[in-house]
Amino acid sequence: MSEYNSVWLMLAEQEFEQRWLDIDGVRTRVAVSGPDDGDPVILLHGTGGHWETFAPTLPALNDRYRCIAIDMIGNGFTDKPDYPYEIQVYVRHIRGVMDALAVDHAHFIGMSLGAWVAAKVAQQHPDWIDRLILMSPAGLIATKDNMARIRAERTRAVEDPNWDSIKAMFVHLIADEERRLPDLIGLRQSIYRRPDSLATIDHLLALQNYETRERNLLSADQWRAIQARTMVVASGQDHGEYVSTARQVADLIPDSTVLEMPSVRHWPHFEDPSSFNPAARAFLDA
Repeated sequence: MSEYNSVWLMLAEQEFEQRWLDIDGVRTRVAVSGPDDGDPVILLHGTGGHWETFAPTLPALNDRYRCIAIDMIGNGFTDKPDYPYEIQVYVRHIRGVMDALAVDHAHFIGMSLGAWVAAKVAQQHPDWIDRLILMSPAGLIATKDNMARIRAERTRAVEDPNWDSIKAMFVHLIADEERRLPDLIGLRQSIYRRPDSLATIDHLLALQNYETRERNLLSADQWRAIQARTMVVASGQDHGEYVSTARQVADLIPDSTVLEMPSVRHWPHFEDPSSFNPAARAFLDA
């Protein structure tokens, strides 16, 4: 370890507030940072994630932007109701958060599942979206091998949330071992030890079922229909499905650019914030 790092060190000098919102009866955990009158930026994590994945991102944006990082429905420390979490479930939940915080429209930054949800919002509700950043995006194709891997890893971790099983998940998320922070493993362990995480794991992993995933994918025409100016992040060390999807959706979305990050895996913003943050800030500011 070259130097100690933690989520708290990333946030220690930041002004932010963690809140709990009642969104249609779903107790929802969010972090809000930045000026009340700043342009809103909504940040969406990946499958099973939580808002702390954006701890390195908030300091790069919160001087100008009102950052709203959400534990999406069924994920993180947010409530986990007893029904499958398909894309429209996430979209409705995000709209509820926006309404609760008096946000009409916003920039969206999404990673993996969060990118899929953000893309669906952009395609279905263009008036909700200003600019769009998609990292390691899903939502174009369904690959049975990758879905089986995710289902096996996550189910094993929730059924036996020991440190080593959760740590092993992060090999697929972050290439640089020093960025697989104990904080991240501890947060996941705390989430996975919750009784509702075990009870609803099949709902969380609904999109890892082939038929369910297929009916939730955006078609090529739907990707082409996205009007928002978009930056797609291509993570060079990620699983092939995500690298392929990043390049294909960048070709499909009419007003898009690609940020190449060749040395990172599935969490580019967390693994290499020194590259991601200035690019994201320049894109939103332009």
